[in-house]
Amino acid sequence: MKIKTTKKSAAKTVVAKKPSAKPAAKKTTKSAKKSVTFTVHAEKGKAVYLAGSFNEWSTTAKKMAYKVKNGLYSATVQLAPGEYQYKFVIDGTWCADPENENSVKNDQGTFNSVVVVK
Repeated sequence: MKIKTTKKSAAKTVVAKKPSAKPAAKKTTKSAKKSVTFTVHAEKGKAVYLAGSFNEWSTTAKKMAYKVKNGLYSATVQLAPGEYQYKFVIDGTWCADPENENSVKNDQGTFNSVVVVK
């Protein structure tokens, strides 16, 4: 799994304005989402999905694509800073990420992998 630290930004145009009598309201800034790429080794031709706390554990919401050049399935999602639990669903079987040591025990008696986005 890879975490890319790219932020989406837009060019801003600054225009001089006449001062107003009212004080400007403070804008709240949202934490920028980051691209997080999840990868897993699985045989070509398998149905591989990414399920986690970020997509309500959907077994079909995020299909992973197979990359011939590196032999991995991968999927990229945009996540705000925080901690997320996830698993891979390979041909209907739930699998923790074998490349990630960070995990927590779940209520099914197995483990969920954990990723922290900063």
